[in-house]
Amino acid sequence: MAQFVRNLVEKAPVVVNAAVTYSKPRLATFWHYAKVELIPPTPAEILTAIQSLKKIVSSAQTGSFKQLTVKEAVLNGLVATEVWMWFYIGEIIGKRGIIGYNV
Repeated sequence: MAQFVRNLVEKAPVVVNAAVTYSKPRLATFWHYAKVELIPPTPAEILTAIQSLKKIVSSAQTGSFKQLTVKEAVLNGLVATEVWMWFYIGEIIGKRGIIGYNV
């Protein structure tokens, strides 16, 4: 047991240094994208989102959504699925458990 503890104490700084060396560039990349992607929307972006929503509603009313290409329709479906999944993830986090959902 003493030998195990001695080996652990001797190797701990090496392992910690390796972990720090491995993590630094990855954390720098994470923080770079986090500063860009995880900020609240600006007022201009909110106005753009409102205009997009109005466009979606008008296309649903006029039936112009039938003129979408397959690529655009698949992309719209993927975006809607992503929003739906983030809603569920938020619900699961808020409820602090996955129990109670038909997943």
